[in-house]
Amino acid sequence: MTTVEITIIGLGQIGTSIGLALAEQKTVHRVGVDYEQSNTRTANKMGALDQAVNNIPSAVRKADVVILALPVDEVQETLKLIADELRPGAVVMNTSPVREAIDQLAREIMPKDRYFIAVTPTLNPAYLPGQAIGVDAARADLFKNSLMIITTPPGTHPDAIKLATDLASLLGAKPYFADAVEADGLLAATHFLPELMSAALMNTVINQPGWREARKLAGQPFYEVTNPIMNLDENKALGQAAILNRDNVVRMLDQLILSLEALREKIAEQDNAGLSRLITHALEGRLTWWRERQQGYWEGSPTDAIPAPGNILGRLFGIGTKPKENK
Repeated sequence: MTTVEITIIGLGQIGTSIGLALAEQKTVHRVGVDYEQSNTRTANKMGALDQAVNNIPSAVRKADVVILALPVDEVQETLKLIADELRPGAVVMNTSPVREAIDQLAREIMPKDRYFIAVTPTLNPAYLPGQAIGVDAARADLFKNSLMIITTPPGTHPDAIKLATDLASLLGAKPYFADAVEADGLLAATHFLPELMSAALMNTVINQPGWREARKLAGQPFYEVTNPIMNLDENKALGQAAILNRDNVVRMLDQLILSLEALREKIAEQDNAGLSRLITHALEGRLTWWRERQQGYWEGSPTDAIPAPGNILGRLFGIGTKPKENK
């Protein structure tokens, strides 16, 4: 029986949850490493790994699949670190929410006959309310009943694409294929805009003279709207992810400004009926989205059943030559 070695680099909530979800796959050997060794130890204790290592280059030398579950500002550095260590036919999967810019970096850095695919997972709707982050928030079913956005650059080997769909199925997710441009546009609206909006709100309020007293009164609405800034996709270079996807993010910020101006106009004009229409439209949209998100019910038809992965991952090895193990 062929064993597939999967190396997970980055053991926060996403990387550790992937390891936990693959725990029952007897043909998968899970190797894990994180820049923070405490995360590696925690993930290992949770049962997310078969082997915990501390050295990133050595962690990928035998890997058939490398999953980068990293903050956006660590992806380029990590690709440079592992590029020359990847065996021919290895597939690198990047989970970050930036597509086109990172795909370009990968093309420049990775050697030939290694494959790069973006596989950003969305989360099980059961974990969206009060969402926690970090390795302690990892769950084996974190991606169940959700979608995994898969982007494959032109020329990607069909077996590598099949591998990505198989991985989505094993995680309990449904694959959703989108090209880099489309994915960046979708993620700008649903991922980056809430983070930047929460930053703008926080800056607006804390710069007001009344903040010293207002902070004592801030409650659940304030907490929930400002919480996205706690979930940024960078460790050090805050805002880099939005800059990498700048055209789409700027476009969505412009739309947000227009929406705020519309609300401002109705309030300034004391147009109660107009303001009510805008708020009702938003409320109905929110209720519809959340119902559909919980049920996996989109555009009038239920989400297709998650396909069975079949001979999971086994087809991968038509891509490159898997080195023989010493007996």
